[in-house]
Amino acid sequence: MRLTLRRAEREDAHAVIGLIRALAEFERLDPPDEEAEARLVMDGWGERPRFEAWLAHQDERAVGLLLFFETYSTFLAKPTLYIEDIFVLPEARAQGIGTALFDHACRLAVERGCGRMEWSCLDWNTAAQAFYERSGARRLKEWYFYRRDVTRPG
Repeated sequence: MRLTLRRAEREDAHAVIGLIRALAEFERLDPPDEEAEARLVMDGWGERPRFEAWLAHQDERAVGLLLFFETYSTFLAKPTLYIEDIFVLPEARAQGIGTALFDHACRLAVERGCGRMEWSCLDWNTAAQAFYERSGARRLKEWYFYRRDVTRPG
């Protein structure tokens, strides 16, 4: 089977959302509802895109997703490529697709002058943790992730 990676365009939004839904199932989370799906399309391909998505195609079928955006490191004074999602459909795993997506993110980070890449990984996803550590990444122990829903200011 032939593998190709390409940046997702607006007409690929359905494939991107389908992979996000499959990722939600894998992570045991609720998938995006219709309103969230509409926001994903606007935020990915609207006037001011908030993220970039790449699809891995095996022959003609989208089987993997890389979704990222840039943040900024004040101490490095360089952008950081933040991987929000990297996912391969279960039936397409163990074929190098996840590695191809991750390596592509690394190349893009270098091309764009990023000082580093960052991402998070679920504590139970030991296969992904092992992959990241084999790639040379290190798990940060000195930082805690925080989250606050913003339904109201302050």
